[in-house]
Amino acid sequence: MNKQHFEQMKNKGGFVAALDQSGGSTPKALAAYGVGEDQYSNEDEMFDLVHQMRTRIITSPAFSSDKIIGSILFEQTMDREIEGQYTGDYLASKGIVPFLKIDSGLAEKENGVQLMKPIKDLDEKLRRGNERNIFGTKERSVIHDPNAEGIKELVNQQFEVAKKVLSYDMIPIVEPEVDIDSSDKVKSEEILKVELKKHLDELSEDQNVMLKLTIPTNANTYKELTGHPRVVRVVALSGGYSRDEANQKLKANDNIIASFSRALVTDVEVKQSDEEFNNTLQKAVDSIYDASVNKK
Repeated sequence: MNKQHFEQMKNKGGFVAALDQSGGSTPKALAAYGVGEDQYSNEDEMFDLVHQMRTRIITSPAFSSDKIIGSILFEQTMDREIEGQYTGDYLASKGIVPFLKIDSGLAEKENGVQLMKPIKDLDEKLRRGNERNIFGTKERSVIHDPNAEGIKELVNQQFEVAKKVLSYDMIPIVEPEVDIDSSDKVKSEEILKVELKKHLDELSEDQNVMLKLTIPTNANTYKELTGHPRVVRVVALSGGYSRDEANQKLKANDNIIASFSRALVTDVEVKQSDEEFNNTLQKAVDSIYDASVNKK
């Protein structure tokens, strides 16, 4: 494991940029960027276009390690190159720690939650991640209702995958997202906190994880977890909130930084000049950084 990357993720001020939209969400990401489905005729062309978009973001001067400490990549992005380097190596050359999204999407809702589908070729993904100098992983599941049985099963699955990731000497980002439209978001978050702590307490001293959580309704719900000895960092997803709303809610939570996706790139467009594009991205980066480091 890269010790410098570990120290950066644990201690450096800034936030994590999530550039990990996969097959199912890529058309929406491209559409928001101004690239319609009429501009590509198959999946290969679609992924070429999304890599062009991500390359433009990552190579922008606004995408710098001054404020962005890590970035989460989709598997195809990891395997592609930017300026002659694999994407993870390019990010590392800019001082940004690379992560890989490894889940294969969500199962159907059952017991108030959506578990992860079985992850395709998990060992192969992790092996290639090591080859590509990827520091850690991210794996997402979703909580819709405060169903104690369902949340327990979901957290069990998350930590089962996390331990596999740890066996490859990588840091897993455990992401049990609570849907912002949950039937009882506060209760869901309280149940989740208890289940997360149970698993964290069972980890050995050489097993460390990150947590990626929906910004809680009640500020500092997860404060106890941010100080847990097995937690490298707690990061927050924007979860469908607008950037301004997500930033405002994040500021109220001590020791949590952003890991935004859509809220980071919502205003950049393919037709913008480089100057317009970079200025727009810089504005987003500055506001998310401020919410991550300047707490109320």
